Amino acid sequence: MKTVLITGTNRGIGFEFVRQYALDKWRVIACCRNPLSANALNRLAAQYPDQISIYPLDVANHSQIEQLAQTLAHGTIDLLINNAGVYPSKSGDAFRMTDYDAWAHTFAVNTMAPLKMAEAFLQPIARSSLKTIITLTSKMGSIADNRGGGSYIYRSSKAGVNIVMKSLSIDLSSKQITTVLLHPGWVRTDMGGPNGLISTEQSVTGMRRVISNLKFEDSGKFYAFDGQMVPW
Repeated sequence: MKTVLITGTNRGIGFEFVRQYALDKWRVIACCRNPLSANALNRLAAQYPDQISIYPLDVANHSQIEQLAQTLAHGTIDLLINNAGVYPSKSGDAFRMTDYDAWAHTFAVNTMAPLKMAEAFLQPIARSSLKTIITLTSKMGSIADNRGGGSYIYRSSKAGVNIVMKSLSIDLSSKQITTVLLHPGWVRTDMGGPNGLISTEQSVTGMRRVISNLKFEDSGKFYAFDGQMVPW
């Protein structure tokens, strides 16, 4: 049975990843900040008690990441999905209105945490058969695609994680670990809002298709959920 570790699983895209991988007979390590209040996730875990394990994890807390890595140190992780992310308030993410504290927190979650997760879980990933790290990013982190301006905090956090993961793909190449960035699309979630173009099921189904077709030669690339390459 293959194993996937997913962050930010209490709702939205992360929850749908858990649901689909459990349905596909994977062992799922589902992480979220407050498992006790993650009602839907707990109900799902009750349906798949032999497959889904829930762990508390605030990805901005490096001590928690390290503690979880120690707990899971002796197993294997075929696939790490860095899904947890934050979107700052628009009122603090515009020119001359920047909330610098929110910027620091957004960077901690969106940019720094994926690298910390890769560092902490390197050995279980390297021992696995698939050896894959996926980080969810956004077209809003694409410099080439930026035609609208604004959103300094969110755009920079995603542009930052893009270059972090590109470097990681190079640094981990000797271990044959595939590291890829995925844009989930504009999804109807609490973060994406009700006007999103696709559902979480459509987004995750597409991303899982991309993941299942990855080769080591794809490491360092930036794909959308529909398999299209995204410009940097």
